[in-house]
Amino acid sequence: MSRFLRFKVFFKKHQRYFTYGSILLGFIIWMFFLDTHSWKIHSELNKEMEQLEMQKEALQKLIEEDRMTIKNLENTDSLERFAREQYGHKKENETIFYIEFRDSLNE
Repeated sequence: MSRFLRFKVFFKKHQRYFTYGSILLGFIIWMFFLDTHSWKIHSELNKEMEQLEMQKEALQKLIEEDRMTIKNLENTDSLERFAREQYGHKKENETIFYIEFRDSLNE
């Protein structure tokens, strides 16, 4: 018997396995690479979710710092100090001098 005939007989006996296997292989390729819910898209979305969660944590820390600053600014003296330091506010008839120190090595 030639090789072709042996393969033909083998294929006839196992035809449904080849059919099921090819359908399964096609389904796997479709789901992993071609579908709108593919593995590639899921991995990209998971990376984006991780980045957004890290950004969320950073923003929550910033919000907590702002809440502490607001709580500290409830006192009039601390509010005045904050305005002077951050925004350069001054009282009437007051002169403010800003002193900048230069690094003598960078000249």
